[in-house]
Parts: sequence; C-alpha cells; structure tokens
Amino acid sequence: MSTFPRTRKSKLGYDVDQVEEFLQQARRAYDADPDGVTLLTAADIRHTAFTMQKGGYSTSHVDSALERLEDAFASREREAARSALGDSAWYDEARTTAQVILNRLDRPEGHRFSRTSVLTFGYNRADVDKFAGRLVRYFQDARPMSVDEVRTVTFRPQRGGYKEIQVDLLLDSVTDVMLAVR
Repeated sequence: MSTFPRTRKSKLGYDVDQVEEFLQQARRAYDADPDGVTLLTAADIRHTAFTMQKGGYSTSHVDSALERLEDAFASREREAARSALGDSAWYDEARTTAQVILNRLDRPEGHRFSRTSVLTFGYNRADVDKFAGRLVRYFQDARPMSVDEVRTVTFRPQRGGYKEIQVDLLLDSVTDVMLAVR
C-alpha cells in the first residue's frame, strides 16, 4: 500500500523511498520530547526536496502533505517560543521581522532585490514587484492573504531579473511571520 497516489509509470513523481524516509524522520521528530533537541523544524520541511522518478508519488499530494506538516511543526515551535519568551516578546519578534520585510519592500520598484546579469535568468521584476505590493498591503493594511499564496507564488523568468535566492529568502521570512501570528 502506498502513502500517496502514484503517477503513471511514464510520468515523473517524487522518489518514493526518499518521501517515505523523510516521513519517518518527521514522525520521529514530531513524537520526540518537545523540550529536547530539535530534529526537524518547519523551515527544514519547507526546504525539503526530493528527486524525481517515473511512477513516483504524486507531487501535488506530497506537497499538500508537506504544507500541513510544516503548519503542524510551526504551530508547535510557536507555542514553545511563546512559552519561553512570553506572548509579548514573541509578537515583538514577529513584528520586528515584518518590519525588516517591509523595509525591503519599500525600495523602489525594479530595485527591491539584486539583479542577475543580462545573460542569466532571474525572477521577472514586474511579477515580483506586483506580488510585493500585495505583501505590503497584507502587512500594512491587513489585507487578506493566505500562507499558501506565499508558498505557491510563481514568477516568470527574465534575463537580468531579480536574484531568486534573495526573493525566496524574503518569501520564507514572510511565511515564518504568517505562521508565527496564526
């Protein structure tokens, strides 16, 4: 019996053995003493990647499960931090991170992140800047936005676009803040 639906034998999906091994690791980490050594974090889950294989696990099913797993770990981490720091300090930390994000997004359009060379592809600056505007409205005006929108946003490629690593790190920080204040 499979944990997730599999793709057809001719289609690519996630490597079954890698997914199963990761899920076992996640179970052990979640079942471990919450006050002990952290074996796996929500950020670790967010950055998990699997190789592809024909007839592997359905990527959409595994990705959905990873998002739920990340939420569960983030909730646990949030409660542990709130217990250790107190509610006020925890929310102050989240507000500080949100302000750092807003400071980055306050830069002029087309200049919010470093750019790749004209010979290299990066994220389309207009796409990123448009999404940045939505993030600003989320943080400043409390406009609705889900963590899934941040997790699944995609940007077209562009020569001389924004450096992907910088944009991805900012999106990770946004996800952290959103999960922190749920």
